[in-house]
Amino acid sequence: HYPTAFLCINIAYSCFYVSFQRYFLVGTNQSETKHRVLKIDRTEPKDLVIIDDKHVYSQQEVRELLGRLDLGNRTKIGQKGSSGLSRAVSAFGIVGFVRFLEGYYIVLITKRRKMADIGGHSIYKIEDTSMIYIPNDSVRVTHPDEARYVRIFQNVDLSSNFYFSYSYDLSHSLQYNLTLLQRPYELWSSPTSPAEEEVNKQSKQDSFDIFEDEGLPTQVVYGLQSEPYYKYVWNGKLLERVKDIVHHDWLMYIIHGFCGQSKLLIYGRPVHITLFARRSSKFAGTRFLKRGANCEGDVANEVETEQIVHDASVMSFAAGSYSSYVQVRGSVPLYWSQDISTMMPKPPIRLDQADPYAHVAALHFDQMLQRFGSPIIILNLVKKREKRKHEKILSEELYPAVINLNQFLPPDNCIDYIAWDMARYTKSKLCNVLDRLSMIAENVTGVLRTNCVDCLDRTNTAQFMVGKCALAYQLYALGMIDKPKLQFDTDCVRLFEELYEDHGDTLSLQYGGSQLVHRVKTYRKIAPWTQHSKDIMQTLSRYYSNAFSDADRQDAINLFLQVYQPSESKPHLWELPTDFYLHQKNSMTLPQDRRSYTLWWSPGILSYLPLAYDEVPCEDSMKKVKVKRVNRFEESIDIYTEFFKPYELTAFDDTFCIAMTNSAREFMPKTVGVDPSPFTVRKPDETGKSVLGNKSSKEETLLQRKTAASAPPPPSEEAISSTSEDDSEEDRDDDGSVSQRSTPIKLLTESGESNRTQEEIQQQSVKEPYGLNLSEFPAEKDLHIYEREPVSCFPEDSIYGVSPPQVDRESREEFESHVMTGQGQVRVLCRDDMLMYREYVKNRYM
Repeated sequence: HYPTAFLCINIAYSCFYVSFQRYFLVGTNQSETKHRVLKIDRTEPKDLVIIDDKHVYSQQEVRELLGRLDLGNRTKIGQKGSSGLSRAVSAFGIVGFVRFLEGYYIVLITKRRKMADIGGHSIYKIEDTSMIYIPNDSVRVTHPDEARYVRIFQNVDLSSNFYFSYSYDLSHSLQYNLTLLQRPYELWSSPTSPAEEEVNKQSKQDSFDIFEDEGLPTQVVYGLQSEPYYKYVWNGKLLERVKDIVHHDWLMYIIHGFCGQSKLLIYGRPVHITLFARRSSKFAGTRFLKRGANCEGDVANEVETEQIVHDASVMSFAAGSYSSYVQVRGSVPLYWSQDISTMMPKPPIRLDQADPYAHVAALHFDQMLQRFGSPIIILNLVKKREKRKHEKILSEELYPAVINLNQFLPPDNCIDYIAWDMARYTKSKLCNVLDRLSMIAENVTGVLRTNCVDCLDRTNTAQFMVGKCALAYQLYALGMIDKPKLQFDTDCVRLFEELYEDHGDTLSLQYGGSQLVHRVKTYRKIAPWTQHSKDIMQTLSRYYSNAFSDADRQDAINLFLQVYQPSESKPHLWELPTDFYLHQKNSMTLPQDRRSYTLWWSPGILSYLPLAYDEVPCEDSMKKVKVKRVNRFEESIDIYTEFFKPYELTAFDDTFCIAMTNSAREFMPKTVGVDPSPFTVRKPDETGKSVLGNKSSKEETLLQRKTAASAPPPPSEEAISSTSEDDSEEDRDDDGSVSQRSTPIKLLTESGESNRTQEEIQQQSVKEPYGLNLSEFPAEKDLHIYEREPVSCFPEDSIYGVSPPQVDRESREEFESHVMTGQGQVRVLCRDDMLMYREYVKNRYM
């Protein structure tokens, strides 16, 4: 007998133990009522042998299983002192299985953090992982290069912007996920007892629709998909080995990119703004090492950004109001690269292959038509005029490619091409860059694909402006504003700008090695002078990363995504002079069926345009099924159970698991009489705080200068003590609100005394903290009524003379019993106590 291994993978919690011959993975649902078990063989040195017994265990059956494992793996029969099971690590999910030159490893999520909530589905960020070797030491065949591969693999920091959800498909858009799917009931957990079977049979009759033509029970599921979109899945290859072996509930797909959620309070009504960024796992890499596109049409730094707006007062998809907008960024879809043999800030751009028929661009836009439908709109922000041709090379190649592809498409479905030299107009004093971007955004009616050279700074600002325009229409569609227009310097736009800058910084670090250099404030030309030094430091950081660390990061990405798989029969990863052939696999084989240069789209796509081909089967399903209600018995999508956890004792602080940005807390100024609307324009004053922006900044500055010039000399200390603390009329805005100043100007009469009565001062003192302006004091009869009403249950309302209130006998006995229990003197339990305890044990453990 040997120490036993036990690995428990729980949606909410998991634990890890050890066996010489096997690992046991036990997974459970949120309420811990259903359990599944996987068995992993540890006697195979290089193969992965996993057995899924397909049985759904109750909690009692799992305990009995653990007991048998514990008893059978003790060092001595009948020994009571030591246990056969020992907990080693806790886990929240499986990232996947990977093998280099020895045996397989299992990668586990050991720490997570909740980042967002979409329709009651929790979105988590991976905080920490653990990588465990599966074969035992007796069968392990060591290899000298194994440790180096492990180090390269672990260079991909899974705690850096990798996200997952147990019940929401992050690889698809909200529109796709909210499209109703039919899913056979047999895919879900089977009953474990005749009584449970009867309950499930009844629930199927209540909660499932029947196909008249097929006669199959079907479950209506929101936010759950049977198959992810693998382009945005980063552990697809790591799960490929077990995908067809285990139950689909074991498979948990992760995305890489960004997730942020903020709360916009509109007069107390909560509206959540969520931003998702899905980075493509195809042709993925670092800035100078991955440019352009590969031979399959996948482009470098391709990111799909989705902004979701919903009324947070209703959590579920079934009853809530949701709006979503998607836009894309990605490198110019051509065969191009930059020569980095001699590192310099701007390596020369070169076209690697001639592509007269725009073959690679056709493959790329074919993917977009299939996923999004038409029209596809290209916003090309690269330079048009240069003294020395650099970025212009890409524009001169992309525009003819789009013209060539459009001549074969129907006119209504052609690709729209917008080219605008954003860098040139930024230097011009006559052109407002953001106004021009707003005009472009207003005319976008389809999915926008934005690119500059790096798809970082200019692209992020352009996407922000398009997203700001879309946000206005989203709020308008949800009935939050009366017209689809949002202005700068409002709490709403400030919140949205911060969200997009976090999004841009994150994507820039992943691809370029530094945060954004030019931000929205830079293009608005209101950035503080200290920002210039920060821009220089970010540029140097990006240059250092590109020169010294990008190659190692690229090797790690290639190994993690299994673009390169180690083998004894081929060179090691660090021995390859280039990874070109790893990402351009089709270039090494002769195609059997050459793609048409004229009919360049996939079969079937054109007949469904402008609808997306990927969503057509779902549309057909919606026409067949009439939804009655969502199955409330399915625990994997039970919003109430997942969020409030009524089956276990919880701490009050754990309920507030997301510290999201709040517009009322972080962006609304604390000035007197401020309009609480997040759509009110507020402009910064001298102190850097915000006030109501009814005047232009020029008028505000002029007024401040006049006030400072005409201010009287500083009064004496006696005069200061006798003056009131009210602000002057000159220090007020047009609407009567008082602007914040570092030193308010006192109103002085000729005699040096305040010209306000005591009543006005008291009214002002009420207005300052509460924002109220009482017209008169309470009438005498109202004061008599107030004095007649009891204000306390104590006979004397004084801290010096208080007698305790009367307490009934039953309450005193209850209190005394609690005190006795704390002292170790437990009273005899009554019948009600026993019934309550039995009910708790039944709900918690049975």
